[in-house]
Amino acid sequence: MFAVLKTGGKQYKVQSGDVLRVEKLAADAGEKVQFNEILMVGDKVGTPTVDGAAVQAEVIDQIRGEKLIHFVKRRRKHGSQRTKGHRQYLTLVRVTDILENGGEKSGMKAAIGAGSAPSVATSIPSKAAPRKAAAPKAAAPAAPGADDLKKLSGVGPALEKKLHAAGITSFAQIAAWTPEDVAEMDEKLSFKGRIEREGWVAQAKDLAGK
Repeated sequence: MFAVLKTGGKQYKVQSGDVLRVEKLAADAGEKVQFNEILMVGDKVGTPTVDGAAVQAEVIDQIRGEKLIHFVKRRRKHGSQRTKGHRQYLTLVRVTDILENGGEKSGMKAAIGAGSAPSVATSIPSKAAPRKAAAPKAAAPAAPGADDLKKLSGVGPALEKKLHAAGITSFAQIAAWTPEDVAEMDEKLSFKGRIEREGWVAQAKDLAGK
């Protein structure tokens, strides 16, 4: 029996025993996870998902994809060019079981993205139950004693809020970033190369007194 699941914005047709590379999940190697967004299982097609269906899998490893090169060149009198490499964080999983129904009662940890809050299969609301409107999400307040990140070149109140929401509140944290950390934060917060372009790490080292 096969199923079509959705995770990380992509769809995968799977059978028991298949090994997949999916967008990074919040799970460690050896953990069992359950995909609950099932679009099709056997000859049953969801509307848009199949109620109670699930795909269970075991996390094999946390890996990174092939390196992609992003090159930008501006052909003007005072043009510029920039080359940036990126390797996507991925999770390698092996499909262990396909459930046509009963997935919401399994109690197995739900397969969610690394940036999402932890969840289990039993926490998924039933389609029959009406959802309450979510309250507006307040901006994360700065921690007591946090550094004024607006001292970094190109950082205003909006970018400072983004950094605080990601748990970055001090110059020392930014000063300790590795090239891999810079690439991850650039992708996660959609800074579009600003960190490297503005030289935040070097500035943070000076501001932190290193």
